[in-house]
Amino acid sequence: MKNTKNTVVATLAGGCFWCVASDMKKLPGVVKVVSGYAGGTGKDPTYETYSDQGFIEAVQVYYDPQQVTYEIVLEYFLKHIDPTDAGGQFADRGPSYRSAIFYADDREKTIASQALQAIAGSGKFDKPVVTEIRKYTNFYPAEDYHQDYGEKNPLRYKYYRSGSGRERFLKEVWEKEQAASPSQGKPYSRPADIELRKKLTRLQYEVTQKSSTEPPFLNEYVNNKKEGIYVDVVSGEPLFSSLDKYDSGTGWPSFTKPIEPGNVVEKEDRSLPSPRTEVRSKHADSHLGHVFPDGPGPAGTRYCMNSASMRFIPKENLEREGYGKYLKLFQSGR
Repeated sequence: MKNTKNTVVATLAGGCFWCVASDMKKLPGVVKVVSGYAGGTGKDPTYETYSDQGFIEAVQVYYDPQQVTYEIVLEYFLKHIDPTDAGGQFADRGPSYRSAIFYADDREKTIASQALQAIAGSGKFDKPVVTEIRKYTNFYPAEDYHQDYGEKNPLRYKYYRSGSGRERFLKEVWEKEQAASPSQGKPYSRPADIELRKKLTRLQYEVTQKSSTEPPFLNEYVNNKKEGIYVDVVSGEPLFSSLDKYDSGTGWPSFTKPIEPGNVVEKEDRSLPSPRTEVRSKHADSHLGHVFPDGPGPAGTRYCMNSASMRFIPKENLEREGYGKYLKLFQSGR
């Protein structure tokens, strides 16, 4: 079990806890996410009784305050729900699916209020923001089969999430913002093919544009142990951090999670007899590699990437190359 001794807990409700848990796990600095039921009466609610007892599907997010703040946790959370829906979330209807922020003290209450004011003033919504701010009273973990549901049942979860309308809503509301470079305010994009052929090596082109796979072990970053981040070799969009890189023994650079989940897209790959989940970059649509459910991280994922799809930027060069916002990841002594 992941060590949560030095973490802080945020209790959040945003509809289906499978989806909220899956999203929150991707935020750098989050150590663990537990699905459960919050804010009701009585004890020991179950999936069959929690609604009748007034509980809401919720998650508890354990995060490292040296890596991420409560403000950022709430900002990220609110950009992965519909804060204007008072009747539930997406396909899940009823009061047990409404959105809420459960505050533990006055400081969290103030920050929650400011976060909702910011989202209301973002200009993204024509309707009022209705996410509740409620004092934390209780939380009961859900049954084991609900924990890490997206990782345990990837295909079923993928179809559920897509069918619920959540993914479509988030794309329509936030895609343009996520496409902007955090350092320069310019969109990441794929150059014309003629430019790509000039820019990339033959291997880089074959991997990123033709979905080829480079040789195991004999690639640029498999043994790279320097601190820094990995970006798409085509567009420069940030993908992974050295802090989440580990030796999987497979011969390719492997990571437990992306540094920017919005820059990573997962697609079903049936090019082999056994289906796999392909990973592509969001804005350049570069083939990066595949993700597997056998990793060591909190989500149990192994992002197995091609070195040829990425460019490594050492920690000392981040500011100069326009990625200064990521320096804080390497200043906590993690």
